[in-house]
Amino acid sequence: MADLEALLNDFADECADLERIVSPLAAADWALATPAPGWTVAHQIGHLAWTDEVATVAATDNVAFQRLVTEAGPKAFTFVDEAAEEASTVPPADLLDRWHRGRKSLTDALRAVPAGAKLPWFGPPMSAASMITARIMETWAHGQDVADAIGITRTPTARLRTVAHIGVRTRNFAYTVHGKTPPAAEFRVELTAPDGTIWSWGPEDAEQRVTGPALDFCLLVTQRRHPDDLAIEVAGQDATEWLTFAQAFAGPTGAGRAAGQFA
Repeated sequence: MADLEALLNDFADECADLERIVSPLAAADWALATPAPGWTVAHQIGHLAWTDEVATVAATDNVAFQRLVTEAGPKAFTFVDEAAEEASTVPPADLLDRWHRGRKSLTDALRAVPAGAKLPWFGPPMSAASMITARIMETWAHGQDVADAIGITRTPTARLRTVAHIGVRTRNFAYTVHGKTPPAAEFRVELTAPDGTIWSWGPEDAEQRVTGPALDFCLLVTQRRHPDDLAIEVAGQDATEWLTFAQAFAGPTGAGRAAGQFA
């Protein structure tokens, strides 16, 4: 069983690391373009703040959340961008305050979720642990966009294990999103953690295998780097195909990044 408190602490640490990057930025730097088309640094932080707020609603008020789902229905492919655009117009100090308050509210709400309860979401219902796991992944991924925009390299941490875990667990979802039938056999994924240890998923004797640095795998499954620019090794036709469209995030597949963009 997942340790909810440990995940909540990791979420706080991931957010704090990103906040340390954006807090010192001049107001003009919040308008820097990130690799996500049409999104600035402000869009990225605004999106995180908005999603934390929506997740809090899911954890505390099912009726209000279902109302949000109904409102989002007619604009399923635009409502996330619209929310980010609206948030990006707020002064940076106010946006930081909104993000800070929203993630604290989410943490408090998830701590209060009864054990075994499932929370509604735009996809399948999730446990509190699954919800905060997804928030860690998204915070890390959008933090990468911010880091790329301002030209810094982040130090990878053990929190990447959570991102990698989602990347592995969403294998079948990625196939479904692309209209493909997932392979029946499990894949073996072996990743080298930042401290040099090995994280692994799947049967040891699996024919389909993915190996490489955990950081590279996480960049791939969040579509923050093109597979050609990463040190990922693959054995097997099915595993090779999977890595061309793997995605750890819900919703439609993104455009990803071009080969050589971050070589």
